Amino acid sequence: MKIFEWTKTLPPFFRNFFFLFSVVFIIWMIFFDSNDIISQYKMRKQLSDLENEREYYEQKIIEVKAEEEALMQDKVKLEKFAREHYLMKKPTEDIYILVEEE
Repeated sequence: MKIFEWTKTLPPFFRNFFFLFSVVFIIWMIFFDSNDIISQYKMRKQLSDLENEREYYEQKIIEVKAEEEALMQDKVKLEKFAREHYLMKKPTEDIYILVEEE
């Protein structure tokens, strides 16, 4: 009985089963559960990063659609775009590609 004598000096609130169970439960949820606080923080950070990426790509989609609209309305811009990006040429032309050395 001497082992548990020190517990009698504790206030009754700390000896209550429900209090002890609540403390153990909170500790379990904070550190050991699969949905602990650290995991929740990492998932929220990942969600925030993904939302920022989504906004970036939505903005890029708007820019590309505007560029496409401009290209489809102007034949000169369309020809310039095709020559620069797809290396298209007229049958009588030669293309020289300059590659910069590092």
